[in-house]
Formats: sequence, C-alpha cells, structure tokens
Amino acid sequence: MKVLGIILAGGRGEYLTPLTQVRASAALPVYGKYRSIDFTLSNMVNAGISKVGIITQYSPRSLMDHIGSGKEWDLDRKQGGLFILQPYYSPDNPSMGYKGTADALFQNINILRRGNEDSVLIGSGDHIFKTDLAKIFRYHLDTAADITVLTGNKEGECGMEGMDRVVCRNGRVVKWIEKEKIAENPQEGDCVALDIYFINKFLLRELLYSAVPNGENELVKGIISPNLSSLNVREYRYNGYWRDIKLSKKCYFRTNLDILNPEIRRELFYENGRVFTKLKDLPPPKITGTAYMNNSVIADGCVIGGRIEDSVLFRDTRVMAGATVKNSVLLEGCLVEEGAYIENVIMDKYCTVRLGRSFVGEAEDPTVIEKHGVI
Repeated sequence: MKVLGIILAGGRGEYLTPLTQVRASAALPVYGKYRSIDFTLSNMVNAGISKVGIITQYSPRSLMDHIGSGKEWDLDRKQGGLFILQPYYSPDNPSMGYKGTADALFQNINILRRGNEDSVLIGSGDHIFKTDLAKIFRYHLDTAADITVLTGNKEGECGMEGMDRVVCRNGRVVKWIEKEKIAENPQEGDCVALDIYFINKFLLRELLYSAVPNGENELVKGIISPNLSSLNVREYRYNGYWRDIKLSKKCYFRTNLDILNPEIRRELFYENGRVFTKLKDLPPPKITGTAYMNNSVIADGCVIGGRIEDSVLFRDTRVMAGATVKNSVLLEGCLVEEGAYIENVIMDKYCTVRLGRSFVGEAEDPTVIEKHGVI
C-alpha cells in the first residue's frame, strides 16, 4: 500500500498512574512480553505499510528502547522505515511540546511532504486490537472517501465509554459528539470513533495549514468535526476485540486478563498476521514439582514453584514454593517469596512480596504496586 503510517504515542495516560509515572501509555506492557504499541504497529506492517512515523512526547525512553531501529517489524530499511518524531526546540516552538494531535502532525509536516505515499493512516499507540487494515483501505478507496474513520459499537466494551461518538447516515458521518458532551445526551450517537483514520495526504496537509496556524490544535475538534458537511467522511464498522488501555487501571487490568480467553487469544495472535515485538534471549519458563497452575499465561524466563490461578506473569518473574498468585498481573522481574499470597494486584516491574506476606486488592479496583516496590 502507498500509505504513510502515523502512530500517536505521546500520551501520558494520567489515569494509569503510577504505571505511567515513568513511561508513556503506548509503552505499557501487555500479555506477558508485548507492549501496547506492538498491536497498532504490527497491524500496519501486516498491511504492507513500510514507512511509519511514531509521534512521542511524554517520557519516551521506555518506548524508544522497545522500538529501537524497528528491526523486529522489518522497518530498519533504506527506503521508508521507522521515524521517531519527538518535539524539538525552535524559534516557532519555544515551549518544546505539542499542543494537540493536529499540532503534533503540523510540527512534523516534513514527513507528509516527502515520499510517494498518497494516503495517511493515523492510529494510536495505546489501543489493543487486530484487524486487516488493507481491507479498510480498499473500502476507503471504493467509497471515494476523504476520511475514513474506524468505528465500533458503543455498548459494553472496556475503554469505549471514554471515546467520542458519531452519528452516521448511509455510512457517512454527519455529526461528531465529543466525549465531554456525551453526558448531555447519553443516548445520542450510533457508535464510537476508535481514533483510526485513513485520509488523503495532500488533503491532510491543506487542512493542517488552514487550521493549526489559527489556533486549532486538535485533529478531531479543530479539523475533522468542523468539516463534516464539506468532506466525505465515512465510517468503517469494526466488530472485533478492541481496548483503550489508558482509560483506567481497571481497564488495563481486565485487558491483560482477557488473554486467558481462548477466543480473544485466537483473534489477537492467530488471525490477520503476527504480532511483532522486541525479542529477549531468555530460557523457557521453569515449572518445578511444587507448582500448580490453572488458566494462566507464563512468559519466558519465569521460575514457578507456587500456585498460579487466572493470572498473567511477564518475563523473568519468580513465584517461590508455597506462594499463591490469584487473578493478578505481574510485570517483568517480579518476585513472590515463599508463603506469600497476592490477589487482584498489578505488580509493576521488579517488585517483591516478602516471605509470608499477604496483599489483596478489589476485583473491580485492583491495587498497583509501584516499580521496584517491596511489600
């Protein structure tokens, strides 16, 4: 596809503190060995997009360490490849930061000027989903759309309650309802906008030049929504698994545990191509004779001697004999010592639960242990 991929990965994810205290929400670990940005990036690569720009801002070190040169996604190439688009100081931008999504694109307008791509795909780095973007692009071309937005059903999905809604007529978006205004009329809107857009590159440049210098810094509020009557903005309804993990700690927790569902696991990892991620040279997990495991994901490098139930354990985590981990998410390098008991807990990297200690959170409000924390 002659498409330029742009991933918005500069969000702080303030509702996920302390998990996002030292990392952007796009760099949050998920499913044992992945990061949230892996899914949007892999969707683009699987669709044949070979030039991707990642717009970063907040605390990008962890994200950049994970992405590296892009070789795991076959983006370390001479033509096209991976571009990290960070804010920079200039006479026109003394604050050294992006004021919004449209401003972020405008400050990196050079990537829209270069190359032979005709269209741009804009996505978010903190959304978990798997789909065939090439099929959506064909729909975008067949309908002669100026902009195509991915939409989803508005009921019941974790993360969708925090998204904008749209009103559609015969596949065309005729009204955009910002999430801040949904409370005024909760029933309004046919579906939610999932922040995935196909748009003509030259049209996008014109819209940015007409809006951003006049103080309109948001892509939706300042560019798409005001032009619904003059542009052919189409919806593409998506009915698969989709999560916005930055909405809350509960949503991040439930998203990780969703991988224990075989149907969701099949959709995310066995359909529409692979999910690529940064590889680490770790041995397979070691399961001792004292271990018991039920309905759990155990990543490489783990050593398990205790009881694991309905949990996700990331790389290089150790659960000693006599310890119990139940309905919890343990990130990389955690240690649960002998006789300890944890339930409904998110443990950030390199946390330790000492000998015989007990730590229990609420199923609807999981407790988070900060990075390097000791209980």
